[in-house]
Amino acid sequence: MRQHPTHPTPDTDGPLPSVAELEQLLRTGPFHLALRAALAVRGLPLQRVQHHLADRGVKVGVTSLSYWQQGARRPQRAESLRAVRELESVLRLPAESLIRLLLTDARDEPERPAARAYRALVEASGSVELLLSELESPVDGGLHTVGHHERVRIGGGRELVGRDSQHVVRAHRDGVDRYLAVHHGDPGCDASRVVARAGENCRTGRVRWHRETGLVVAEMLFDARLRAGDTYFFEYGFEDGTGGPSTEYVRGFAFAGGQYLLQVRFDEEALPVRCRRFAQTTTGAPRVARQDLTLSGRHGTVHFVEQVVRPGMLGVDWDWE
Repeated sequence: MRQHPTHPTPDTDGPLPSVAELEQLLRTGPFHLALRAALAVRGLPLQRVQHHLADRGVKVGVTSLSYWQQGARRPQRAESLRAVRELESVLRLPAESLIRLLLTDARDEPERPAARAYRALVEASGSVELLLSELESPVDGGLHTVGHHERVRIGGGRELVGRDSQHVVRAHRDGVDRYLAVHHGDPGCDASRVVARAGENCRTGRVRWHRETGLVVAEMLFDARLRAGDTYFFEYGFEDGTGGPSTEYVRGFAFAGGQYLLQVRFDEEALPVRCRRFAQTTTGAPRVARQDLTLSGRHGTVHFVEQVVRPGMLGVDWDWE
């Protein structure tokens, strides 16, 4: 299985939520989306939030904060609830606004059985935050996506060979000169052997990886420093081929954005018997908007287009037999 974790990184950027949208989420929830929107509106990276909490005598890890704003884990212990109350102050939110949402979510959320794949994805999401903090990434990267065309290549051994992206972004602050791309390999992936490749209008900068989860984060350095409102086109990709059989490709979007086109191409010697597109609100949530996709072309290619991306996850899965 292969999947991108949902996280607020430049690899999943869209427009920042407005103050009005934040206020609406504080009224309606759920907790994790309200927290995520508050972090984005205030422009605070998780590492800085952690420092603010530490100054107030509350110890909480960056990974835990990441889990909370993804909906992968809910604050429950006394120390965690104290951290949430301090978060309301750090993020300049009304008193008890996040705590109230926690209580509401707890009443409304159905029980969900534990699954190995779900736990693995949660661990990967936390690892992304840690790698991004090493590269000093802000919450939104100063960019949102106008359009993104992604091509995924599946080899004759059913492995993820690589993927290529053509990306158009718009800066919403001055001085943006990079993009952080995230790659998550299939089980068995050797992250140290994955190659990050820069294409048109960018070059590869620092690269970080996490062996246990098969994650790679790479800087794509722009050829120009952008001003607020500037658009920029660039290309990049990852060469993998180190993991086991692939059965899906999923991309997470922390914010709303423009058009997203996903194309999956299979080797003509290894064609799946069925392909479907789907959507998810969060990792582990039910997959909805199912639609069968028809293979076309000599290599066997499927695709779908999402005209306006919403926060959540989009992907394609397939059956080999």
